[in-house]
Amino acid sequence: MLRVATSAIAKRAVLNSSREARACVGPHLSFHASTRQNEEAKAVEPAPSKGGLLGTGVSEWFALPIGITAAIPLIQYEWYVINEETQLMAVFMAFCVTLYTQGGDAIYKMLDQSAQNILKEHTEVEAKVIEALEQKLEALQANQNMVQDFEEINTMRVGAYANLNAAGAIKPKHDFKVQVEKALTMIAAEEASVAEKAKVALMEEATAGVTSLFSSDKALKKAALDTAIKQIEGSGKVGADPLHTAFVNFFKNKSTALKKTDDGSEEKAQREALIAKLNGVAKSEEFFFRFDAAGTPKMNV
Repeated sequence: MLRVATSAIAKRAVLNSSREARACVGPHLSFHASTRQNEEAKAVEPAPSKGGLLGTGVSEWFALPIGITAAIPLIQYEWYVINEETQLMAVFMAFCVTLYTQGGDAIYKMLDQSAQNILKEHTEVEAKVIEALEQKLEALQANQNMVQDFEEINTMRVGAYANLNAAGAIKPKHDFKVQVEKALTMIAAEEASVAEKAKVALMEEATAGVTSLFSSDKALKKAALDTAIKQIEGSGKVGADPLHTAFVNFFKNKSTALKKTDDGSEEKAQREALIAKLNGVAKSEEFFFRFDAAGTPKMNV
């Protein structure tokens, strides 16, 4: 009888304690990601219990005499038979009570810590998702003016093409001007070079001729010496310089000889060489024109 009463009292105590434990643990397992409707439903707390025996407010210790009093007729009239199942139930209830009283707090802390970790991880994931959505929102807001930007780009492109077309119309003329100036510069340089070479050759020939003339004629040599002495002394009137006269006569005779013997072959050869040189430069630098045999520029087709 005492065993039955004790098991009944333990059973009621475990049931009441389990209700209180669920009431304590329940609010800690809610997540902030739940919908507002679920949160409001969970926020509704049950009506407060008066506690005690069966929620009547009477101390649970009164369950002991009541259980003993009720167990006597139950066992006497064999309404309840104490067997191995009863003993097994008593052992199980004792295990449950011991586990709850001794390890309940540790189990609660372990489950609460697991819930806190899950909540923390869930919060971090939500924070990352919110950050990604904010970045996407910023990108979408930045792209609101995309149409206007493309219109401005197209306007700039049209203006750039117009400027390029204007520059394209002027550039060939500028290139042609540069090419003509380069050809004229080459012609002027070549003429100056030929003239300088002809002058040097003529002076060398005149010097050699006058030197030969004075070397072979002693009278000219003596006249030139006397004239030089008088010029140095500055005495009396100095006549014509024989040396100067000899150079003047040489150039006159040379000019007369060239007019008689000049058939234009030398000038033609010089012109052909100059035209060949100009055409070579025009081809290598892709001029818009070439020179024909007469030296007349012809545009390339």
